[in-house]
Amino acid sequence: MKMSKPTRRQVLAGGIALSATAILGSRAIADDGPIRWIVGYPPGGATDTIARLLSAPVSTKIGQTIIVDNRPGAGSSIAAAALAKSRPDGLTVMAVDNGTLIINPVAYSNLQYDPDKDFRPVGLYAEVNILLAVGKDQPYKTVAEFLEQAKAASTPIAYASPGIGSPLHLAMERLARDAAVKLEHVPYKGMAPALTDVLAGVVPSIVIDYTTAKEVIRSGELRPLAVFSKSRLAPLPEVPAFGEQALPGFSAGAWQGMVVPHDTPDDVVSGLTEALAFALQDNAVKKRYDELGLGIPASSDPQAFSKRWQDDKAILQPLIRELGIKLGQ
Repeated sequence: MKMSKPTRRQVLAGGIALSATAILGSRAIADDGPIRWIVGYPPGGATDTIARLLSAPVSTKIGQTIIVDNRPGAGSSIAAAALAKSRPDGLTVMAVDNGTLIINPVAYSNLQYDPDKDFRPVGLYAEVNILLAVGKDQPYKTVAEFLEQAKAASTPIAYASPGIGSPLHLAMERLARDAAVKLEHVPYKGMAPALTDVLAGVVPSIVIDYTTAKEVIRSGELRPLAVFSKSRLAPLPEVPAFGEQALPGFSAGAWQGMVVPHDTPDDVVSGLTEALAFALQDNAVKKRYDELGLGIPASSDPQAFSKRWQDDKAILQPLIRELGIKLGQ
């Protein structure tokens, strides 16, 4: 049977179809609708700020609009429950942290999502550096002095945190356990009121993220004693890490990353992972991260994210149970 040659119109139509397929393949998203990036905290906070910062270069890479959708409440669990019910098509993603994936499943008794069953990691995108600091009028000049006094004092040294069960609270509980000292936890509803009381001398010490602390450190109102990261922070080269002085090998911190519904296809996840990696190489993002005191993860792929998630889960969940922390229903 003689085959007829395709007409010029058919060739052009085929070329257009191939081009469209190529574009969609690079996006790896089901359709051209906007992507909803769920944030489980109010606008203006650290999680919201980072998501909005990254959304522009991610949008550029995948060629689709991104809308940040703030759904605060119950330590991000309301937002996480919404993600768990979303279609696995790449059009709904979420900013998550240690709290969403590790702390909430133990601290809340009636959670409406299961991180291990409902979510799939896309990539880590921020290391939140935290530190131990004291008010300017406190007598502690070094972390060694602080820990020595904590061991010798008849009354535990008090420290402020942004809340019970927060990654920062758990970092201090790990420090107290590993250093064999007693510390008194004074929880607040957020970092701002905690910092206010420390600066006023109501509480002598605080566990705080560098992003919040940097201005009062620069002004001299807050004295940093040690950072919880594995090495010193570039903006604070004179401040030691706990691991290099007081507790060899000790480190703790908070992180943020992106997850999608569990059944999201491989090609969609790969496209989003590539877009995150692209965003983290953006010069404007790097500059802003430096200003905020954030770290860029050594690897942002799903495998690295999954390992960090499970490693921290093995450390933090037993500690939460040991402390008997309950955050709600």
